[in-house]
Amino acid sequence: MVLLCSIVVGCGLLLVAVTLASAQTGITTDPKSEDKQEPLAEEMRIKRLISFAQKEHKENLDRAQQLSRLGAEIDTTFKQKNQLERADFKKLDKLEKLTKSIRGAAGGSDDSCDVEKFPSDLPSVISKMAEMAVALKDEVEKTPRRVVSTVVIDQANVLLELIRRARDLSART
Repeated sequence: MVLLCSIVVGCGLLLVAVTLASAQTGITTDPKSEDKQEPLAEEMRIKRLISFAQKEHKENLDRAQQLSRLGAEIDTTFKQKNQLERADFKKLDKLEKLTKSIRGAAGGSDDSCDVEKFPSDLPSVISKMAEMAVALKDEVEKTPRRVVSTVVIDQANVLLELIRRARDLSART
């Protein structure tokens, strides 16, 4: 008799434990509650994706601002000293990295631009590079976040080529 009572009490405790565990983990046997949870989960996932896309777009705008500022700084110091210094080369590296990042965010990947139309002297290259940095920033600001912009990609490729030319020409002088 004692054995039978202890088995019944044990089964009752087991049933209570299973019920509490399923309540804590959200496991239910009611099919209507599952239908309510799926749309909420999907809505939360969509909101996270939208938030992520907005954050990436803002970061891209910040990169474009920084790109424009660096281009102007390099141009200003070159006009003052008529040469590129060590700090300017670091800025060129950062300018190149930002430009590639902006190009990647716009949907581009490879460098391809017409080499014939670039200036051949260092002062003109530096000046054109600063102009292109500002133009690229303006295009990035005008471009909606869900658009693949060929203009941004092309301008980024031109700017990358100008950065390469500036390095090559400054190494020669």
